[in-house]
Amino acid sequence: MTYAPPRGIRRHSANAYASVGLETQVLSASPERLITLLFDGAISAIAKAKLHLQQGNIAERGMAISKAIDIVDSGLKASVDQEAGGEVAKNLIATYEVVLHNLMLANLNADEEKLTLAENVLKEIGTAWRDACDTPKEHTPLQVRT
Repeated sequence: MTYAPPRGIRRHSANAYASVGLETQVLSASPERLITLLFDGAISAIAKAKLHLQQGNIAERGMAISKAIDIVDSGLKASVDQEAGGEVAKNLIATYEVVLHNLMLANLNADEEKLTLAENVLKEIGTAWRDACDTPKEHTPLQVRT
């Protein structure tokens, strides 16, 4: 005789498996790939926030937006090298500030349009980042250090 596992066990197991997969990706990732993972995480958190907003789950929406804010502020924005990046870095930081402002307004006013604005900006920057950095190793020109 067999028994089905309790309902929560399956979800917990799937979450644990996904967490191990993400941890493995992070531990084995290049710095460039880590930035890509941050973009993915922020965009995913915004998508969850939109879903919770549509379903009226206020607390969950707030947690998802807070996660997106943390990723953008403590991950993406904090990783910008202002000294090496010059004007481009300053503009990128200003863009991240706009994203953060939209996320805060989205949470404060339950505004899906602000979530979409933040999501679109992150998708656009993330696509540009992938195009610039996530090229296959065999197609990347060799760099000579002197």
